[in-house]
Amino acid sequence: MNFKAILQKLLDRHDLHHDEMHALMQALMQGEATPAQIGAVLIALRMKGETPAEIAVAAEVMRELSARVPVRSVAHLVDTCGTGGDGVNTFNISTAVAFVAAAGGARVAKHGNRSVSSSTGSADVLEAAGVNLNLTPEEVAECIETVGVGFMFAPAHHSAMKHVIGPRRELGVRTIFNMLGPLTNPAGAPNQVVGVYDAELCDVFTEVLQRLGSAHVMAVHAEDGLDEISIASPTRVSELKSDTIKPWWIDPAEFDAAHESLEPLKVSSAEESLAMIRSAFAGETGPHADIIALNAGAALYVAGLAADYAEGVREARKVLASGAAQQKLDEFIQATQQFAS
Repeated sequence: MNFKAILQKLLDRHDLHHDEMHALMQALMQGEATPAQIGAVLIALRMKGETPAEIAVAAEVMRELSARVPVRSVAHLVDTCGTGGDGVNTFNISTAVAFVAAAGGARVAKHGNRSVSSSTGSADVLEAAGVNLNLTPEEVAECIETVGVGFMFAPAHHSAMKHVIGPRRELGVRTIFNMLGPLTNPAGAPNQVVGVYDAELCDVFTEVLQRLGSAHVMAVHAEDGLDEISIASPTRVSELKSDTIKPWWIDPAEFDAAHESLEPLKVSSAEESLAMIRSAFAGETGPHADIIALNAGAALYVAGLAADYAEGVREARKVLASGAAQQKLDEFIQATQQFAS
């Protein structure tokens, strides 16, 4: 690969062809580029603007190089991993959603990491709950089959990312890699609810996931900036279903879940986040339970366990009221601990 030619093409604001993008990502992920080259192409791509085609190829390469989770079937298999980076510092909603969805019958392949931009990432919260994060891909698959939930700790499945960590950290700005986490589920989950940090990315993500063969996806971004379905403002949705993409909006007031602000949802530690999740799982009502229901409803819908989004929300509320989500979390903790060495 002619690195200089690729860089010049990007600087001239020209999109990369499939083979060029594939070769570039292979070089970045396999340690064939210097830190200066990595930083240069990431910024040049960002300045040009990454196209859905380029993002899809980047995700393909990451998938090829990842440690795959050998699930027996992708029926009702869903991921709730978002991009993060909204800067709002709410409790870890997508993690709570995973257990509500699983208790509602979904098979959840939750992809996640430690916190990048907020006070608490999914891995931080699960670790605080007593979950063993150090599972092999086969052990994650066993958790999905027996409990209905598996957590794929990103660094364990994407070891090739180590080559770009340093330059990314030093750059300190968003690059294409900020988008790739939710696009590279190691279990191949065909259904997703993916929160994105920018409204413009809703349509980008559904187009990329369509190119990657996903079945049913809701990409969401709220008007208040939240990368989840919000209780404090309408949320923009781009939905991929039956190979068709359509935009629509979710108004929390229509689900009796509207609140003045996101302030009651803010936390400063993994322990606080876990306490808020456990409170909702114990049947306590309020803004924290409402936002879990709105997002878990989406997960149940895309997993094929609800005829529409409204039915998904109703089912999620039933799960929260029943205590089944807490039971599912307890089962998951126990399942992961059996693999502790």
